Amino acid sequence: MDTIETATLEEHLENQSSDAPSTYPGPAEPAEEESKDGKEKAPSQACALRKGARKYPDYIQIAIATDTRSKFPLEWWKTGIALVYALFSLVLTTVMITVVHERVPPKELSPPLPDKFFDYVDPVKWAFFVSEVNGIILLGLWITQWVFLRYKSIVGRRFFFLLGTLYLYRCITMYVTTLPVPGMHIQCAPKLNGDSQAKIQRILRLISGGGLSITGSHMLCGDFLFSGHTVTMTLLYLFIKEYSPRHFWWYHLICWLLSAAGIVCILVAHEHYTVDVIIAYYVTTRLFWWYHSMANEKNLKVSSQTNFLSRAWWFPIFYFFEKNVQGSIPCSFSWPLSWPPGCFKSSCKKYSRVQKSGEDNEKST
Repeated sequence: MDTIETATLEEHLENQSSDAPSTYPGPAEPAEEESKDGKEKAPSQACALRKGARKYPDYIQIAIATDTRSKFPLEWWKTGIALVYALFSLVLTTVMITVVHERVPPKELSPPLPDKFFDYVDPVKWAFFVSEVNGIILLGLWITQWVFLRYKSIVGRRFFFLLGTLYLYRCITMYVTTLPVPGMHIQCAPKLNGDSQAKIQRILRLISGGGLSITGSHMLCGDFLFSGHTVTMTLLYLFIKEYSPRHFWWYHLICWLLSAAGIVCILVAHEHYTVDVIIAYYVTTRLFWWYHSMANEKNLKVSSQTNFLSRAWWFPIFYFFEKNVQGSIPCSFSWPLSWPPGCFKSSCKKYSRVQKSGEDNEKST
C-alpha cells in the first residue's frame, strides 16, 4: 500500500508541475513520507528555488548587513585634541624660555662651555639663517603633502602628539639645567627683573614670530638643552619619509639634505652646543620609532607584563588616539576637496528592478 500511495503522489506532483506555470513546490507531503524522505526533501526544495530563480530573474536580491566600520576611522575630534595639546606645549615653551632667560648667567662671568666642534669650526653668522630657511621649506613641503593624504586626520594627530610631547620634554630640560650661552657673539635681551607685564609682551612676541630669529622675535637666551630647531627639522623629515611613496627616493634625499644641512648649520653658527643637537636627534627619532612601532603592531597596543613599551607615561594617551586604527596606515592620497560638491550629485543613480518596473507601469497606464 505504501508503494502504491507513493507512486500516486509522485504522479500527482508531476501533473501539477506540468500544468501550473509556477515553480513553487507542491503541497506538503504526509507526515509519514516526511519522516521517511526527510533527508531528500531539503535538496529538492533548494533545487526548485534555483530553477525558479533562473526562470524568474526579476527576484530582488537583499544584501545582508555587514560590519561597515572602517579599519582607519578618521575621528577628526581626536585630531583636534592633539592639536590643542601641541599648541599648549608650544605656548608653555615660550613661557619657559621667558622664565629661564632671567636665570642665564652673563657671558662675561660664565663664558661658553668647552665644545669639541667649536674647537675646529669658527662661528659663521649667516649659517643660522640658512638653518631656519631649511626648516621653513621642510614645513611647507610637509603641509602640502599632509593636505593630500587620504588619512590626514590620523597622521595629523600623530604629528601633533609627538611634537607636543617633544616640546614638553624640552620645557623640562631647559628649566632644570640652565647652560651659559654657547658663543660670545650671541646678544641676549636685557633682563626684566620681575616686570610681569613686560614678560607677557615677550611671550606674545615669541608666539607671533614663531620663535624664529629671522622674524626678530627670538632675542632670549637659555633655551639650549635641547635644540628645538633640530627637533622640528628631524621630525618633519621623519614624517615626510614615512608617509610618502617608497620609490620617491629623490624626494626623500632632498628632504634629508635640507634637514641635515639645517642641523649642521646650527652648530656652524654656534647657536647650540653639540650635546644639544645630539640629544634632540636621539629623543626625536626614538620617540617617533617607538610610537609608530606600537601603532602598527596590534600586540603592542595592549598593556601587559611583557610589553614594556606600555609602561611609558603617555601610553594611555597613545591608546586613546590609536585604539580604533587597525594596522599600518597605507600610503594613499586623495584630493582635499571633492568636486562636484555633494549637493550637485544625484543620490538615485542606481535603481532596483522593483523601482524600474514600477516606473514602467506608471508610464504604461
